[in-house]
Amino acid sequence: MSTTSHHLVVIGGGFAGLWATRALDTADFRITLIDRHNHHLFQPLLYQVATAGLSAPDIAAPLRNILRQQRNVEVQLGEVIHIDAARRQVVLADDRIVGYDSLLLATGAAHAYFGNDQWAPYAPGLKTLDDALLLRRKLLMAFEHAEIETDPAARAAWLNFAIVGGGPTGVELAGTLAEIARHTLKNEFRNIDPREAKVRLIEAGPRVLPSFPPDLTAKAERQLEKLGVEVHTGTPVTHIDADGYRLGDTFVPSHTVVWAAGVAASPLARTLGVPLDRAGRVLVAPDLSVPDHPEIFVGGDLASVQQDGKPVPGVAPAAKQMGKHIARALRARAAGQPAPTFRYQDYGNLATIGRMAAIVHVGKLKLSGLLAWWFWLAAHVYFLIGFRNRFVVLVNWAMAYWSYQRAARIIFGRPQRGIPPKE
Repeated sequence: MSTTSHHLVVIGGGFAGLWATRALDTADFRITLIDRHNHHLFQPLLYQVATAGLSAPDIAAPLRNILRQQRNVEVQLGEVIHIDAARRQVVLADDRIVGYDSLLLATGAAHAYFGNDQWAPYAPGLKTLDDALLLRRKLLMAFEHAEIETDPAARAAWLNFAIVGGGPTGVELAGTLAEIARHTLKNEFRNIDPREAKVRLIEAGPRVLPSFPPDLTAKAERQLEKLGVEVHTGTPVTHIDADGYRLGDTFVPSHTVVWAAGVAASPLARTLGVPLDRAGRVLVAPDLSVPDHPEIFVGGDLASVQQDGKPVPGVAPAAKQMGKHIARALRARAAGQPAPTFRYQDYGNLATIGRMAAIVHVGKLKLSGLLAWWFWLAAHVYFLIGFRNRFVVLVNWAMAYWSYQRAARIIFGRPQRGIPPKE
């Protein structure tokens, strides 16, 4: 470890935190990276773990391994529960206290149920590997329950799947789940036909993938419908419980509802005692520092940044750029220079719908279908961390492409219906 007196604490080993840490590999800083998980997660492919296409290690890597050659970094496993900005200290759940000279807060976002947190046990979201493994078990067990169910109505409830939220995560989940039902599981059951499963993608707004141009979203909807997904737009879900969900005024029996409709900032931001936006994100200065606390920086989904009258999106490229920028700002300050202003470079949007189906919007370039799918695949493999991850993902995707099989369909743990236990 470096013996320099300036101590930088980075909370969160996601894209913003890790990219800032790595960009300071030659800086005269003593860095402590704290995360409640021991790994960095490539979140854009998390849905592939949830749908049994990839295993957890394929899209994650231990933080200690990633940073093993960076001598000015110490990794600590722990959960930060409070930030004392006045004392420049972070407090962990196990009562540890870590002081800092500079702080980078990059703890990301959590699920947001728009004031209906009671829906969470019945409609899990997808933000962590734990979420993905729970969801994988829930999806696969729905078919197992249907196989042994003798009542037609009860069986239909097990084969009714609903994805709430028409953003990239929702679209990717819906398309992949439809492929599993119609291709992967074909001929594997004796009492049910998995192809009879109904997969509904529900978006309260007027169209799915609203961050894309309307002509591309229209193509995405057609591609989803071709895969067998029922796309519902313009009507919100108004209730979710163990027996199903209410779409507008219609109740739909279902035991498998997935939440992909909204995110909220990490509650850790509230402990700073600084202004937040409506989503709970920190309103940062142009250099991504916190007003009145220039020693604190915020990056990733936790930072509320406006550029050209529009919010910077909460996507992986933006978080990486923020992390690199914060590293430059810290270096500038260490040299006695003013920190530069953050400027987000938009490299476009990508979303996959299913096998050989995707949409891409990069500047004036608009692609859909097979070419867009190859573009999406190449980009995601390229941005994975480590040769092993890239190689394994490519092999698994190649096998899935030719065989329609998914390599990680092992159910483990104690499968539950997602119903909380009675007191």
